[in-house]
Amino acid sequence: MKLYWRTIAVYICVQLLLTGCIATPTEKTSRAEQEQNMPPNILLILSDDHAWNDYSFMGHDIVQTPSLDRLAQSGVTFTKGYVPTSLCRPSLATIATGLYASQHGITGNDPSRKLPGGKKGEEYRKQRAEIIAKIDTVQTLPELLKEKGYVSLQTGKWWEGSFQRGGFDEGMTQGFPNEGGRHGDEGLKIGRQGVDTITEFIDRTHDAEKPFFVWYAPFMPHSPHTPPERILSKYEKYDLPESIAKYYAMVEWFDETNGQLFDHLEKRGLKDNTLIVYVSDNGWITNPKQTDRFLPKSKQSPNESGVRTPIIYSLPTQFKSEFRQERVSSIDIVPTILGVAGVDVPESLPGLNLYDNLRVGKQIEREAIFGEGFAHDMDGIDDVESTLLYRWVIKDDWKLIVSYDGKNVSYQKYHDELLVGPRLYNLANDENEQVDLAEQYPNKVDMLMREIESWYPLKERNVIN
Repeated sequence: MKLYWRTIAVYICVQLLLTGCIATPTEKTSRAEQEQNMPPNILLILSDDHAWNDYSFMGHDIVQTPSLDRLAQSGVTFTKGYVPTSLCRPSLATIATGLYASQHGITGNDPSRKLPGGKKGEEYRKQRAEIIAKIDTVQTLPELLKEKGYVSLQTGKWWEGSFQRGGFDEGMTQGFPNEGGRHGDEGLKIGRQGVDTITEFIDRTHDAEKPFFVWYAPFMPHSPHTPPERILSKYEKYDLPESIAKYYAMVEWFDETNGQLFDHLEKRGLKDNTLIVYVSDNGWITNPKQTDRFLPKSKQSPNESGVRTPIIYSLPTQFKSEFRQERVSSIDIVPTILGVAGVDVPESLPGLNLYDNLRVGKQIEREAIFGEGFAHDMDGIDDVESTLLYRWVIKDDWKLIVSYDGKNVSYQKYHDELLVGPRLYNLANDENEQVDLAEQYPNKVDMLMREIESWYPLKERNVIN
C-alpha cells in the first residue's frame, strides 16, 4: 500500500512539473537572472509650485517632509538644482524632452487671452491644438525608453494633449479637447485621491517581467490648498497666516503620498533597483494675505525662489548616498535617466548625462547653468522670442539676470519690478538675492552677458536697461 501511494505522489509531481505549476530550480534561476539583467525601474516625481527650501532636509524648521528626507538621505541630493523656466508647462515639457523651452517651443501655458473671441473663441481653441502639436515634433523620455522595453505610465499634470501624445503606454490624462483637458483632467486626481493607479501599474508591469517608467506629477502642493484637517492642524498651532499654514500642510500631504509609493516599492522588493528622480517644476512664495496666491520673485520669475529646486537621484544598488553642492539643472534629467537605462543619449540634448558622476562620485564638469523666462500667455506661437522676458546665467556663484521687451498680456503685476536693467548677485553669500552688485562689478556683468549671448543669439528682442 505504501508503494502505491508513493507511486501516486510521484505521478502527481511529474504532472505538476509538466504543466508548469511547480517552478524548477532552472526556471527560478532564469527568472532571477532575467530580473538582474533588466535595466532599473524608474519613478520620476515632480512636485508642483514648491519652494526650494520648504523641506525639512533643506533645513526648514516647520515643514515636515519625512518621506523626501528619507529619499534624500538614501540618494545623491543636489541642494542647488535648477529648472531653466519657472512656469509649469514649459518646465514640464523640458523635463519630458530634455530640451530648453526655446528648443521645444512650448514657452507658455496658454494662447494669448487677447485673441479675437478671448478664451472661448475659435482662434484660441485652434492655437491650443497647435501648441499641443509641438510635442509631436520632438522625442520624449517615454519614447526613448521603449528601446529598452520600458512600459510607461503618466499620472498627474500633463499639458500636451492625451498621455499617448507624450509617448506613454498608459495614462490618466485624456487631454484637450476633452472636458477639463487643459493640463491634466483625470490625472489631477492622483495623490489627492490616493496612488492606487501607480501601485497597480507597478505590480502588473513587474509581474510581466518588464521594467517600468512612472511619471508622477501630482497637483501638489499646487493650489487649491485643501489639505486634510489631520495635517492642517499640525500647522495651525504655529503663529502663521492661514494661507501659509495651508500651503505647509499641502507640502506634507504631498510628501505623504511619496511615502506610500516608497513603501510599496519596498514591499515588492523593488526599491533597491528603482531609480527615483525628484524635482519641482518651479518655485513658490505664498502670499500671506491671500490663500492660493503667490508673491513676485517666485513662480514665473528668474529669481532663486522661482527657478531653484533640490534634485535627487536615488538608486541604492549603484549610487552612494551623499549631499552635493554642484549646481545641476532639470535639463540633465532626461540624458541622465537614459544613461542609467543604457539608452544612447541623443546628441541634440543640451543637458549632461550625470550617470557616471552619480555612480563613482566624480566632480561634474560644467561651466555655467542657463535659464530663460517667458510670459504666461504665448503670443506668436511659432516665434519663441515674442514673449521672452528673461534670460539668466550662473557661473562661479555669480548670477546675472537680464530682462527683455517681450510681449506680456497677463500677470503683469508679478513682473513689473523685474523688468528692469541687468541684475548681478553673488549666490555664495546672498542666496536670497538681496544685494544687486551690477553697478559695483560692471566687468562681471559684461562677461556674463557674453555667456548669455553665446548660449543662443536673439534676432528680435532687446535688452531692457
